Amino acid sequence: MNPTRRHCLTALALLSTAAATARSALAAEPTLESLRENEVAAALRQALEIAAGHTVRRLGQVDGFLGNDKVRIPLPSGLAKVEGALRAVGLGTKAQELVNTMNRAAEQAVPEARSLLMNTIRTLTIEDAKTILTGPEDSATQFFRAKTSDELVRRFVPIVASATKRLRLAEAYNKIANRAVPFGLVRGEDADLDQYVARKAMDGLFVTLAEEEKVIRENPLDSGKKLVRKVFGVLLP
Repeated sequence: MNPTRRHCLTALALLSTAAATARSALAAEPTLESLRENEVAAALRQALEIAAGHTVRRLGQVDGFLGNDKVRIPLPSGLAKVEGALRAVGLGTKAQELVNTMNRAAEQAVPEARSLLMNTIRTLTIEDAKTILTGPEDSATQFFRAKTSDELVRRFVPIVASATKRLRLAEAYNKIANRAVPFGLVRGEDADLDQYVARKAMDGLFVTLAEEEKVIRENPLDSGKKLVRKVFGVLLP
């Protein structure tokens, strides 16, 4: 065989081998359709456990709410319009103290959410997992909000009430807030201090959970969980 023909055959053989290797690599690359359903559900449960754990730890510590502009709980803005009435019952000079107490109460209440979030994760169905995995970047957070909102507020209220009671300003707040409701200065649902703080604590929880969910979706390799990396990795561009 002449040298030229031999070189051509060798080159063709190398190209054939390279093509086969490339096909094999492509076949080995997982897609969402190729993943087993139990893998998808298990990976999402792991990811949500990570996100929920980080969320509770971030918020359930000193300054978790008070030191975070995104979730800090303020007095209802309409109360500023009745400043005279606030001062008359002692709230005007202690407004910051009340804000501090509300946020400390939220920080104390948030750890109570952990068991509820974890139990909700365990009820996740395969269909739930697929919907969340392929949905918007806050799909899991929306799922939690729909499933747990009422129960979270119910669990938070007694803890918040215990904290606000010590300040002895809750009754004064409720009195002024209820007077402000007919004038549209305060929403009816915000006229009870403990309910107001409990709902705001819940809102802060979901804001932070959405942030944690986004981090895992964008950086699954940082999760430390092999299955999470595998399943969420197929969604990366």
